[in-house]
Amino acid sequence: MSSPRIVVEEDVFTRVLGVILDPSTDAARVAAFEDFFAHDIPDFRGWLAALRARCRQVFPARVVFVASPSELRRELPQADAVLVESLAVGRQELELAPRLRAVQKYGVVTRNIDVQACERHGVVVLTLRRRANIACAEQAMMMVLALAKRLAELNGRTTVRRLREAGFQPAPFDRAHTPGSNWARVSGISMLSGATMGIIGMGEIGREIAQRARSFDMRIVYTQRTRLAAEDEAALGVEYLEMDELLGRSDWLVPQLPATTSTEGLLDAARFAKLKKGARLVNVARAQVMDREATLAALRDGTLAGMGLDTLWSEPGADDDELLGYPQVVLTPHMAGSPRLNATADFEELVAGLDRALGR
Repeated sequence: MSSPRIVVEEDVFTRVLGVILDPSTDAARVAAFEDFFAHDIPDFRGWLAALRARCRQVFPARVVFVASPSELRRELPQADAVLVESLAVGRQELELAPRLRAVQKYGVVTRNIDVQACERHGVVVLTLRRRANIACAEQAMMMVLALAKRLAELNGRTTVRRLREAGFQPAPFDRAHTPGSNWARVSGISMLSGATMGIIGMGEIGREIAQRARSFDMRIVYTQRTRLAAEDEAALGVEYLEMDELLGRSDWLVPQLPATTSTEGLLDAARFAKLKKGARLVNVARAQVMDREATLAALRDGTLAGMGLDTLWSEPGADDDELLGYPQVVLTPHMAGSPRLNATADFEELVAGLDRALGR
């Protein structure tokens, strides 16, 4: 039997599917992914060998990457399986693909796939709840909590001297009459319960964040180019607002967008001017969706009372970055999707699913 042909929408992560399944993959790419995974998966090649041994219906395969609808349509006539993230697979695409047996969504939301048309054509639709998306949502909520409770400023500040060094004025209370809590006399601690989180971009990570924020009894509002269906809004417990209204009502602003030409600098000076005074911003997506100078200006004048940021405008960051001087800013070095075990578990699940579908 000839090797299956798998057409894959190219993404920095989906490239690893070629490393796993296609023996013709360039050695430099294999080595690059071995290095990428090394700190969590020291025996990457052993992991590859074990996964391939379990999935003989799909390995070895010819993996072809595409980046546009036209490229996808060009490759469909010879495709046995397709993996897409945002590219559409509908009736017209299916009619071009007589050999197609499986469509894998790199995620769980199938709005770009005509599931009913796939069923009519006998094509299995597979989904994947990506573990890195869950990790990103956890990172976002960690940053929200850290800012709300001033964790970065208070970590290790358990002595009078250390609190005073950080600018606090600690003094024990009269315990004969009062409780002893917050003897450090730290103001500005906030609750999540009852606060409003505004999410820009209710995609897969945005939905994961919303799910977790709801567990803290937060009110969730969102905006994006295409409003969700009413049943999806009800299931998620979210309310749609236009951008300007969302900015004015959000206590917490979460831009959850990819860095593209259409999103670059979306949060600029004009939009920060519409933000609720004293709001806090958490970004575990890409810094590029915010204009850097406008963001710094918002921190300087108090429009932003705090910020959590997982990726910088340039990585690695600079030792003299102005952001490092703000105690109310939490910065991490692009950690939100970690550990790498998220990715390996995702691709083990994904490859196993394709193996079963192609073995029918």
